[in-house]
Amino acid sequence: MERRVVITGLGIWSCLGTTLDEVRQSLYSGKSGIIFSQERKDAGFRSALCADVPKANLKPYINRDLRKLMPEEAEYAYMTTLQALEHAHLDQDFLDKNEVGVIFGNDSVAEATMRALDKFRQAGSTAACGSGAIFQSMNSTVTMNLATLFHLKGINLTASAACASGSHSVGLGYLLIKNGLQDCIVCGGAQEANMFSVASFDGLMAFSNREDEPTKASRPFDRDRNGLIPGGGSATIIIESYEHAVKRGAPILAEIVGWGFSGNGDHISTPNVAGPARSLELSLKNGGINPRDIGYVNAHATSTKAGDGREALAIAQIFGDYRVPVTSTKSQTGHEMWMAGASELIYSLLMMKNDFIAGSLNFENPDEETACINVIPETKETHFDMFLSNSFGFGGTNSTLIIKNL
Repeated sequence: MERRVVITGLGIWSCLGTTLDEVRQSLYSGKSGIIFSQERKDAGFRSALCADVPKANLKPYINRDLRKLMPEEAEYAYMTTLQALEHAHLDQDFLDKNEVGVIFGNDSVAEATMRALDKFRQAGSTAACGSGAIFQSMNSTVTMNLATLFHLKGINLTASAACASGSHSVGLGYLLIKNGLQDCIVCGGAQEANMFSVASFDGLMAFSNREDEPTKASRPFDRDRNGLIPGGGSATIIIESYEHAVKRGAPILAEIVGWGFSGNGDHISTPNVAGPARSLELSLKNGGINPRDIGYVNAHATSTKAGDGREALAIAQIFGDYRVPVTSTKSQTGHEMWMAGASELIYSLLMMKNDFIAGSLNFENPDEETACINVIPETKETHFDMFLSNSFGFGGTNSTLIIKNL
């Protein structure tokens, strides 16, 4: 028999805060985490806007020999996993004695790779790379570090799917637990926040250049949107079977009730409508969910012309005349990329648990495409028991998760 899959722990490290309480308050008050970076401007960035992500200090937790194996995003992921495990009432003794897995979204390690290769070129010797370089620079660095640091003995896998990575990690974990292959999995997504990780992205002219008004630059669905803002950090979500959670007396926050996914099979960077619509449709179909049962949609919308417009058309196609409330938390955080699919589940869960929908900042006027959906521009106090969260990425990879309140 298929098993129910529940969420029992959350951990977050973002420009909105480094605790669940800080992030909840930031969401409710409409705080923006976007700043202007003089360092990026001086380095040659076309757009020097970015999310202001606090650095993590692992010295109190991990010795130097182990820290040198970890790039920036693995440091964030360690901090959020500490939080999430504590939130779920999972201690090290339990992890040592039971089979707990880890699936994390990550799709690049730019700075660590660059630093190691710079040392190699400058010294003319591979020995200059350092003994930790290989472990820092692999795409699977987050899962390999978390698995060894927390002694996780279950599935150990990295979901590398562009900006849908964090969402796919939760979806894959959901399938494994639903089908009885695992009881408990640490899921999430992590994204390095340094400028090197997005330099080539800036070269595509994909970022907003509204540098004189940083907090107004990320404006999903708005007529005057002109590009995204890069962010970063980490989000960890503990998921387990309902029976497993009940047996150990875990705090049960919500249930994953649907996952849909698709590929656009089209252009590598320009999205279409059909692919996202199919992901939405499958999440509802696979969960046996009526669209009118969805109380809120957390959109992928990154503040780009094509992406926001086509997602709006996909949402309208699936929900028809039902004007489901829609926002994009990227209006506050910028685009958290590989972590976004996981962090936006946490943002939405915090809203659901506290009876509000965080407004989509800077949404002032729709355009012809985005006028077809119900974008909420300001924080709205309201109760809902089910939400849907979209995550789409380069290459046309799409993931849609549906979460139910418990």
